[in-house]
Amino acid sequence: MNLMASTFFSAILLVGFEARSADVELWRLDCGQIIVRDLSLFSDTYAHAGEKRTLTDSCYLVRHEHEYMLWDAGLPAALLGAKPDANAVLAPTLAKDIPTQLAEIGIKTEQIGRLGISHNHFDHVGQAATFPQATLIMGADDLAQFKANPLPFAVDPALIKPWLQQGSKVQALSNDLDVFGDGTVTILSTPGHTPGETSLLVRLAETGPVVISGDVAHFEEQFKDGGVPGFNHDRADSLASMSRLTDMTKALNAILVVQHDAQDIAKLPAFPRSAR
Repeated sequence: MNLMASTFFSAILLVGFEARSADVELWRLDCGQIIVRDLSLFSDTYAHAGEKRTLTDSCYLVRHEHEYMLWDAGLPAALLGAKPDANAVLAPTLAKDIPTQLAEIGIKTEQIGRLGISHNHFDHVGQAATFPQATLIMGADDLAQFKANPLPFAVDPALIKPWLQQGSKVQALSNDLDVFGDGTVTILSTPGHTPGETSLLVRLAETGPVVISGDVAHFEEQFKDGGVPGFNHDRADSLASMSRLTDMTKALNAILVVQHDAQDIAKLPAFPRSAR
């Protein structure tokens, strides 16, 4: 075996060892709800006509040894305690903000060192500015849209104002990212819903691998019927990303969690309990 091959296989073994030895913990946070009075908006195959559903808006806290990463930042805090608009097709509401939930498990907002955002829509970056000290990690194409004119659907630059300033800590992604360098937490490139959409793979010692899907799908049925929202950026990319997550889940025997699906998020422990 030559030196290059030896180094390559040694690196693989090292990643495998560190993935098993790192202490990783995962919490599911409540970051709001969205009442949908016409579910067919989320499928271009004319499925779900006449259906209504309440979508969850879940966020996730990852502890890697002594470091913390927040995955998605939910609905804006301005919606805290707001009553859903009875006439709106999409009616968001927020019962509890992220800092309140972090405090319940003894975590201060300033301890969040990384803020991974699945995509740039307001229901995923809503409370991002609460964590200005964190490094913002997001798909490069989604970050670019915050400076577009006109702004795309559901994109509000004010929600990430701290990172639009010169010298701010931003990590723009074009491919997958091994966040901590040991294979335990990986941000996955899964474009389609938005051009820079990402998902998250967390490998837990007891629970096993968990795939958190961002908005690759909004509810579990979309993986089966192949319907995507008409407002998605690219239909072919959307289906390819669905396929990638489906294949990955099977290959790893992982738990797939669709962030907006109430039944799916229940696969993980209810806060304040965590998965390990």
